[in-house]
Amino acid sequence: MAQKPSSSSAYNKELVLGRVSALVKKFVKQVGMKRGLSEAAASAAGGKISTFGSYRLGVHGPGSDIDALCVVPKHVSREDFFEEFESMLREFEGATEVAQASMGFLLIFLMARLALSTIPEDLSLQDDNLLRNIDERCVRSLGGSRVANAILELVPNVEVFRDSLRCIKLWAQRRAIYSNVNGFFGGVAWAMLVARICQLYPNAIAGAIVSRFFIIMYQWSWPQPVLLKQIEEGPLQVKVWNPKLYPADRSHRMPIITPTYPAMCATHNVTATTQKITTEEFKRGSDIVDKVIVGSASWSELFTKHDFFHKYRCYLQIIASTGNADLQIKWSGTVDIRQLVMLLEDVHPLLRAHPFVKGFEQVSYCVSDEEVRAVAQGDISETIAKRKKEDIEGKEGAGPVYTTTFYVGLEVEKKPDTAPPKLDITYPTTEFTRLVKMWEKFDESTMGIVVRNIKRSSLPDNVFDPGERQPKQAQKPTKIYLKGSNKSNTSPEMPSSKGIRTSNSASKEQQPATSIPNATSNTNGSIPPLSITPVVETAGA
Repeated sequence: MAQKPSSSSAYNKELVLGRVSALVKKFVKQVGMKRGLSEAAASAAGGKISTFGSYRLGVHGPGSDIDALCVVPKHVSREDFFEEFESMLREFEGATEVAQASMGFLLIFLMARLALSTIPEDLSLQDDNLLRNIDERCVRSLGGSRVANAILELVPNVEVFRDSLRCIKLWAQRRAIYSNVNGFFGGVAWAMLVARICQLYPNAIAGAIVSRFFIIMYQWSWPQPVLLKQIEEGPLQVKVWNPKLYPADRSHRMPIITPTYPAMCATHNVTATTQKITTEEFKRGSDIVDKVIVGSASWSELFTKHDFFHKYRCYLQIIASTGNADLQIKWSGTVDIRQLVMLLEDVHPLLRAHPFVKGFEQVSYCVSDEEVRAVAQGDISETIAKRKKEDIEGKEGAGPVYTTTFYVGLEVEKKPDTAPPKLDITYPTTEFTRLVKMWEKFDESTMGIVVRNIKRSSLPDNVFDPGERQPKQAQKPTKIYLKGSNKSNTSPEMPSSKGIRTSNSASKEQQPATSIPNATSNTNGSIPPLSITPVVETAGA
């Protein structure tokens, strides 16, 4: 079972939330007085914090984030929230970043502006009438808190639900299938699945709930939806999940529907590949709990760590890079790996494009444009890896490069007694990078995006736990070829640094699926422009 948070950790979080709640009221008062309200009226306007997610459900760990909703009255605008409240948070005692407290956890804020003059502390957010006369963004923001509250109301035994959910969350994280943005289930979806099993077995203890969870989920007749209560109509002219009415809802592969109005699908991101992987994990869990029941296996086997970085011969490595820490958070957040997976699902003879659930962040300190180019391409030399911030201080043209690297495992169909298959992923990678660059704040001079092939034996050490990486064994090599064509916006002159070469001299171990123009002078660690022009043939996966 996952560990419950310590009392000191819980106390610290309650303390911080209390202080933030007071800060919200101060913020609402401050904005009210700017809008011409009297001091008494501005104070009476209130404002409140409502938590949701794992913290509200009571299944958070010592270092878990806290999802918090700021509920404000109608005189407070979204612009006020992102300007004035953010600046107040920056001055908040104990905050190291905008919302990161020094006690080792994150406060993640959403904002909902209600059509009310005052927000009393005891206001219940479950009232559907609160959704009237507010914009769609605020409806969605309220949804997290409303769903968490509804789940706790709908389960027969809250403590059994919490113990069971801690176990399932730990299992999903260990098996690397916990990620809504990458096409798996997110926290609220796992919570609703566990809640449904609790409803089916209202008198069961946590161990029995976990056992039945795997047995039932493996046998579930998708796309039959998982519902905690019947879908209800409400007071707004808004879309409510209905596959009979909306074609998009019919496309949901593993629908898990929120129990509050307006009902939504929490798993609309699931793709054909992630559905197959999740189902395989349900089967694995079902097989293990069957063995646990008869005494031929232990519960610990259920939580064996995933083998993603040992499982495939070939991977795609997607590297987002900038020269600024704050910008990197935003830029890497626009890299939707799920879009790449869906594009790859249509490529023959690719059997599987398996996305990993998180990106790997790294800061490298570079002293030249050539090093910047190499790092942006994922080629970090031992010299660069060992270099520290203080080593570049005062050096002209030196600066940091921030990278976030994502991985997709590739499984290619191989038929016996036939020539090695060829895999052309030109269109998926080009289209993917085009979609990423459509971000309205994209700046080619400071942001880089690279997609390249990499063999399992060439994976960097930072994807493995200490001592996890096995000694390299002799095996039949996987040949990866790159046929590159220079486009009008691509310089024919390529830097000669290791790992960034033209297709004619590409490394056998790993090859960039990119071409890059000449870099302009970098005096602040900015990333030279990068453009994808790949035509890749992969043989013998």
